[in-house]
Amino acid sequence: MCGIVGYVGADQAAEFLVDGLRRLEYRGYDSAGVAIHGGNEIAITRSVGRIQALADRLGTPPKGTMGLGHTRWATHGPATEENAHPHLGGEGEVVLAHNGVIENFQVLKDELITKGYAFKSATDSEVIAHLVAEGLKNTPVDPAQPNMRYVTAVQWAIAQLRGTYGLAVAFREKPGLLIAARFGSPLVLGVGRGEYFIASDASPIAGRTDRIVYLADHQIAVLTAEGFTVLHRDSGKVRVNIQPLAEDTGEVSLNGYEHYMLKEIHEQPDSLRNAMRGRLNDEDATAVFGGLNLTPQQLRGVERIILTGCGTSWHSALVGEYMIEEFARIPVCVEYASELRYRNPPIENNTLVFGITQSGETADTLAALNETKRKGHRTLALCNVVGSSIAQAADGGVYLHAGPEIGVASTKAYSSQCCVLAMLSLYFGRMRHMSFESGGRIIEELRRLPAAVEQALTCDSEVRRIAAKYADASNFLYLGRRYNFPTALEGALKLKEISYIHAEGYPAAEMKHGPIALVDEHTPSVFIMPRGTTYDKVMSNMEEVKARGGPVIAVASHEEAQIRRIADEVIMIPEVPEFLQPIVSAIPLQLLSYHIAVLRGCDVDKPRNLAKSVTVE
Repeated sequence: MCGIVGYVGADQAAEFLVDGLRRLEYRGYDSAGVAIHGGNEIAITRSVGRIQALADRLGTPPKGTMGLGHTRWATHGPATEENAHPHLGGEGEVVLAHNGVIENFQVLKDELITKGYAFKSATDSEVIAHLVAEGLKNTPVDPAQPNMRYVTAVQWAIAQLRGTYGLAVAFREKPGLLIAARFGSPLVLGVGRGEYFIASDASPIAGRTDRIVYLADHQIAVLTAEGFTVLHRDSGKVRVNIQPLAEDTGEVSLNGYEHYMLKEIHEQPDSLRNAMRGRLNDEDATAVFGGLNLTPQQLRGVERIILTGCGTSWHSALVGEYMIEEFARIPVCVEYASELRYRNPPIENNTLVFGITQSGETADTLAALNETKRKGHRTLALCNVVGSSIAQAADGGVYLHAGPEIGVASTKAYSSQCCVLAMLSLYFGRMRHMSFESGGRIIEELRRLPAAVEQALTCDSEVRRIAAKYADASNFLYLGRRYNFPTALEGALKLKEISYIHAEGYPAAEMKHGPIALVDEHTPSVFIMPRGTTYDKVMSNMEEVKARGGPVIAVASHEEAQIRRIADEVIMIPEVPEFLQPIVSAIPLQLLSYHIAVLRGCDVDKPRNLAKSVTVE
């Protein structure tokens, strides 16, 4: 879950490396480092903590037109300067940055120690650096192809690895050469004019070039200032697809907001419009998707759907389960990807498996999708990042088009996932029994959704006031029913992620089966209760909490004296159909977690122990 950058060209490398690491800091922020090749030597600077600490230590950075950098989320070994990347291999002839986990590193490390290699860190990554150095030692120079010695050394090293890796490798004796390799950990190649870039995602490259190559598993990129080549690890040179980079620097800047999370909360009306753009068909009263890569006949034959994801994506999958079963009458199972990948459940023929992920790089979701695909089931991806690993692995899928999401706590990706799942429910429903009129009504409601979210955002000042009242609480309960049970889970997760307050989400009726024991005057209960089929039932649950002295915060869609009588605080949101309530109801919960975290002095965009893309187990 680390971030890698690399540069080779005519400019000084340091500026791009540090700026690129800042843009990747959401991927890991325990420690960071850069290696800059000055022509004769490679200067390495590393520090513990955030990128600013690295920038301060660099001061006036060393000169050099080639280099690589890394921001770390610790897996093997604590966050120390010794464990920070880049790592040296051999006697300093190799420098390397790595993202991923090497499962057999201890066996390899023991073998290398017997050969005389000295280890200075507790990381699995240093093993790779020494392996490349060992490969160099055993590979003769070919005068006709001088760079191939270094490529061969990397190939030899990675052939021994078991696990995942994204690598950037440089060499003391080759100041103009940069090699990248990937398996299970994302890397993209930026193609400039006389300069080339490597990064874990496109954000560092935005503004430097508008052409990009998404490296696939087992591919190795060989970069010099004169050009680049991409090889398959086993089969030689491959032809690559250079794609346009649509992302611009504005999408990865704060644009006047204090935090990325707040910016992304307020971007949701636009991200929802982008998710729906071109996908609603009035003529047939259905949704349109261009990337499913399945015929209508194949889709019409789907008898069961599995939705799998992790964290927030799992919550959106629960919302999708309710919508698909209601509108399309297809049985749906929601699975934690981290469990599905190791289970062997009976999956019937004509089952469609959807992997849901913002980044498209979530290791568990990718593994679960690959396992079900290996067994012959059709797989589709619902993700936000073009060219991501899951987008490449799945048989087809749907992009969210939400734009870059930098804040670790997902906001606009969640609402976009729910929106796309609503359109998929409409799509499958119209294939089966749903009438033209019903489809048309759903389209009308979807088109009204961005305006409803804009209206919901006006609760910000009221939520800020409520946050100040309860910011010192140690525990929260989030309660909702039907479509708003997943909303309760998501609200509790947001609060835990960024404010470090313990919170639990439950179906409101389940409160009496245990959680009500937690209710006291110090534990606020947040009831998500817009008008719907279970409204009166949730009102009764709220009465039960109030009778036991618990503070109550209600999220409601209409004024009613009884709500004001019971609840200590009421947050009003616009009224929308039940299937869209999870999107609108989530807005005040996102804002509540944000303002509480700010009041508690937490680092909102970079919460402790977390990283944005969970690319390791």
